[in-house]
Amino acid sequence: MTTASSGTSENLVVRRADHTTIRYTARGPADAPALVLIHGWGCDRSDFDAVTGHLPDGYRILAVDLAEHGESRSTREVWTMEEFARDVAAVLEAESVTTAVVTGHSLGSAVAVEVGRLLPDTVSHVIALDGLHYLALFPAQSEEQAGALLGLFRDDFPAAVRGLVAGGSPAGTDPALMDAYFEKMVAVRQPAGLRAMEGLVHWDMDAALRETKQQITVFAVRDLVTQEAIDRYGDRLDIVLVDLGSHHFPAEAPEATAQLLDDVMKIR
Repeated sequence: MTTASSGTSENLVVRRADHTTIRYTARGPADAPALVLIHGWGCDRSDFDAVTGHLPDGYRILAVDLAEHGESRSTREVWTMEEFARDVAAVLEAESVTTAVVTGHSLGSAVAVEVGRLLPDTVSHVIALDGLHYLALFPAQSEEQAGALLGLFRDDFPAAVRGLVAGGSPAGTDPALMDAYFEKMVAVRQPAGLRAMEGLVHWDMDAALRETKQQITVFAVRDLVTQEAIDRYGDRLDIVLVDLGSHHFPAEAPEATAQLLDDVMKIR
């Protein structure tokens, strides 16, 4: 089991071009190996608050709000996974990080891969928390497929978000939890929310994986991953099945999630 960290957190900021202000929380020794935490679509860095409380001392833990999520703001026009990765890279530069394990949840997993591709000498390992295995998103969709999916969000955004939450909720998931996830995600700032979804749907994961050299570990909810996904990506992704709740299991099982992350940090 991990030993809960007793360190204090700092809320910090880094500024990029296009009036982009990225806010993040830092915890632990400044010169320690970094563990970067990237939230999913429509969420924010607070999703990891309970997880970081269960991580041991000795890591520099950096939880980042992507642009127009949480407290981060931007007026930019580009909402690709690559541009989100540059948000994270700006934090690592500001922190003078020389080695890091980068962890992403859901959409944040795609961003984490792009951070690894962008910073091959800094990122030692990429972790996906129930990301990268959804074949309705990956590999890159055809224009027809992408248009159909994005049309759901353009036509009835709340209904599409509700469907997104339902799709990530195995049988038996507490309806109150599902409602809480829906309320948080449906309030994502616009137009960035829709544009970020467009960026995710058009992201070419296969191309990114070919150019990302780090080991990528995927902690996938057993009831949500398909054998087809395992067959397609099992030779490139280290897919580990977990039984910790829904797609949002880091919030539901923070101590167990912290243990998973700690185990990877120890072998980085």
